[in-house]
Amino acid sequence: MTKNGKSGAVPVRPSDSALPGATHATVPDGPKFMVAGIGASAGGLDACTRLVDTIPRDSGMAFILVQHLDPTHESMMVSLLAAHTALKVRQAEEGMPVEPGFFYVIPPGKYLAVGAGALRVTPPLAAHGARLPFDFLLNSLALEYGPRAIAVVLSGTGSDGSLGLKAIHERGGKVVAQKPEEAAFDGMPRSAIATGLVDHVLPVAEIAFVLDRKHRPDAEASLADGKVAHPLDCMTEIINLLRSSTAHDFKLYKPGTLQRRIERRMAMAGMGGGDMARYLDLLRADAGELELLAKDLLINITAFFRDPKVFEYLAAQVIPGLVRGHTSDQPMRIWVAGCSTGEETYSLAMLFREEIAAERSNVKLQIFASDADADAVSSARNGLYPQTIKAVVSPERLARFFVAEDHNYRILPELRAMVVFTVQNVLADPPFSRLDFVSCRNLLIYLGVEAQAKAIAAFHFALREGGILFLGSSETIGNPDGRFATLAKKERLYRRIGQNRPGEFGLLLGAAEAVRVPARILPVNVSTRPSTLADFCRQTVQDTYAPAAILINHRHECLFFSGPTDKYLRVASGHPAQDLLAMVPQGVRTKLRAATQQAVQDNRRVIVGGGLLDSEKAPAPFRIEVKPVRHNGEDLLLVCFVDEPERIKKHSRQAAGADLPHVEELERELQVTRTELQSAIRNLEVSIEEQKVINEEAMSVNEEFQSTNEELLTSKEELQSLNEELTALNSQLQETLERQRTTSNDLQNILYSTDVATLFLDRSLKIRFFTPATKSLFNVIPGDIGRPL
Repeated sequence: MTKNGKSGAVPVRPSDSALPGATHATVPDGPKFMVAGIGASAGGLDACTRLVDTIPRDSGMAFILVQHLDPTHESMMVSLLAAHTALKVRQAEEGMPVEPGFFYVIPPGKYLAVGAGALRVTPPLAAHGARLPFDFLLNSLALEYGPRAIAVVLSGTGSDGSLGLKAIHERGGKVVAQKPEEAAFDGMPRSAIATGLVDHVLPVAEIAFVLDRKHRPDAEASLADGKVAHPLDCMTEIINLLRSSTAHDFKLYKPGTLQRRIERRMAMAGMGGGDMARYLDLLRADAGELELLAKDLLINITAFFRDPKVFEYLAAQVIPGLVRGHTSDQPMRIWVAGCSTGEETYSLAMLFREEIAAERSNVKLQIFASDADADAVSSARNGLYPQTIKAVVSPERLARFFVAEDHNYRILPELRAMVVFTVQNVLADPPFSRLDFVSCRNLLIYLGVEAQAKAIAAFHFALREGGILFLGSSETIGNPDGRFATLAKKERLYRRIGQNRPGEFGLLLGAAEAVRVPARILPVNVSTRPSTLADFCRQTVQDTYAPAAILINHRHECLFFSGPTDKYLRVASGHPAQDLLAMVPQGVRTKLRAATQQAVQDNRRVIVGGGLLDSEKAPAPFRIEVKPVRHNGEDLLLVCFVDEPERIKKHSRQAAGADLPHVEELERELQVTRTELQSAIRNLEVSIEEQKVINEEAMSVNEEFQSTNEELLTSKEELQSLNEELTALNSQLQETLERQRTTSNDLQNILYSTDVATLFLDRSLKIRFFTPATKSLFNVIPGDIGRPL
């Protein structure tokens, strides 16, 4: 046990538990003071000094500063900050207890964490490469202090801290960022703000206000002690207000979760002391605060490959079987419910894509990702994440699935195209269907028993027979009741078994009041019979009389097939493609290309005859009809292959009478050939002209690139030169400073050794310095320095 009564330890290397979202024991008991982790890098000295200037000595908090320092030079941060604050400033040392009223500074070239109420100083995880000491500290703060931890992001470059503040936010702590416009370098504050988890964005002069204990509620302490701080009826009224004024209904959430999140928003609004009724009045008067509370209750916490060991098991034991056992004629369908900002969705997409490539399979991947928070879904669609994901995403996956963009990483279009993001409420909206895999992690833990049962029923309905359900490490399906079999209990993987139950649609699509009637007593709805017969009639007519038809776009990509298209199309060898021209026979390809081009140019229906389909029985004449159509603002083409029985009869009569002339038919075929040749020549000329223009543009762009490259090389050389000058100037300044220290010590030794009473005064006759012999003439002591003579 240490001074503050905490036990346990934090590992000196980040492990799985040090990442956001990892499970962790209850925050240990001990003194309920707050601990603030402060992060800065370039330009952070000025921000730190201005911050400590405004922090009162009796704030009752402990502060830990992490700054990117040169490991080869001794830091002067302690002496610099000590001159600006009444707090006790100390350079962190291994085992030093964390106490309120102290300001701890990271040593150069070290990592700093907390554990068992003490500081843990360790060497960096890697000798080279990107270092993220602030993320390292924040993860340990979240594990150690939970809701009593605060992350403060100040001026700096890069994105250090963006990953760690997620852990702070997830465990109920607060996150404050310096206003980017005020920061000397805005990389770290903007990266933190981009996560959407920052509670306050303030100038440095106002940050101390939200840190001061006089403006902090005691809600966290009351929750930690197990006290019920607010009446239940106020919370019920808040839920009803949210349901009537926003698009969200939180009545099925766990009461404890609702109470913690509401009190957290009360803390952000400066309403400490447990007065939930006053906060209710604020919600009624301020629609902005109501929207912020609804967003906070949605609890958007996620990360790439959250719980890495579980994802490793998934990649090694589950996904290979799904891929090998899936047929290539249908896509593999996956649903990520509660996708938040998309990290878990893209994690699963990467794993499935890697396995499909390893198996050299033709299985297509179709992923649906849904969440009730429209802002989170929008962020997921954007697919832009901070550089800190390098801590959890391997370099190989970063190179394969991401592209660097400024100080961020963006998902490649190839992976993004596999995912469809949508706003959906799992408890209120209809689920997807015919799914092979459903992932719903760390959503059920916030829901009550009734809501959990409703969600599990929806997942069972959505999955195919044998489909996999993937839950979070703290979640379970409850009573499986013959619907799921456990695949891996520790990893929370379940296989769907059993049939959908009668009346289950009432539970999935309706509210809790929906009455579930057994299927055997449901009367036949007579009103549905006419529509059923109409569908049957349309389908029969289509199967009997409709021609083979294909809906394509202007790139000849097939979008939909109807009728007996197998008579006219074949699957081309090589990689799978949707190009219609590659599927039609060689003799038809030229006719079809000419017809589609003419239909696009003239925007009218085009009919091309003379097609002859080889068959074992007899040749089958047909014609091609191409009609321009428009759907949802997109220009498409409907291609129909129409049989011509009259040509078959004519061909039979000509065969019976061999003496009948064939001149007319030959002339018609010759005319068709001439038309096709002229069209091909015209298209070739147009293509040549377009290619010339493209080639000239490419040459122009290439010249611009070369010019830009030369400018960049010149700028790089100038920057290298400037860097060398700055390094030399810094060395000179350090040498000058060292000489001045030596000279000062020499002068002081000379004055002390002369035994001459010497007294140094400033212009206001205040004592600046005196030699020991002065004490024989004046009654002076060291404390008199700065006083008038």
